[in-house]
Amino acid sequence: MDRCAFRALCNMLKRVGRLEPSRNMGVEEMVAIFLHIIAHDVKIRVIKRQFVRSEEIISRRFNDVLLAILRCHNLLLKKPQPFSQDRMDERWKWFKNCLGVLDGTHIKINVLEADKPRYRNRKCDITTNVLGVVAPDMQFIYVLAGWEGSAADSRVLRDALFRNGFSVSQGHYYLCDAGYINCEGFWHLIEDKNII
Repeated sequence: MDRCAFRALCNMLKRVGRLEPSRNMGVEEMVAIFLHIIAHDVKIRVIKRQFVRSEEIISRRFNDVLLAILRCHNLLLKKPQPFSQDRMDERWKWFKNCLGVLDGTHIKINVLEADKPRYRNRKCDITTNVLGVVAPDMQFIYVLAGWEGSAADSRVLRDALFRNGFSVSQGHYYLCDAGYINCEGFWHLIEDKNII
């Protein structure tokens, strides 16, 4: 992330996310700590030494930035819009009323030794299963992270539908692969690289 993007993120978190500096820490330092933790998978005790702050302060400021980011979700996540019939893109003209495409991805993580069997995927890697839904212009519509790597894609989607606010409006659908449930609102796309 360059300085301009960092400054824009801090300004958005101040303006929209209502992130305010504390008595001893500015917004820029809070955001830098937050980004460092999530980008590099660094523990709070390591950050404590690098930023010369207590673990409690770092934890509080991390949660403050996270809450501000959640308040900005309307700006960060795109609203699903169905394809129109007069769509000019040749690849997408056949998908009337399609809202987007969804798929899961596995991201390698570090977990406690006791939890490794739950997070071991079919390729024997320790991962978390993340569901991502994107619009045709590759803007994210929905993201659900945190499931164990051993969880099937359809189980993660079921959790998104019934407990985590993901929905499909009547008469519309999402494109997906065969790893997902076959029901109304989801259309399995044959994996043909020439289509998409």
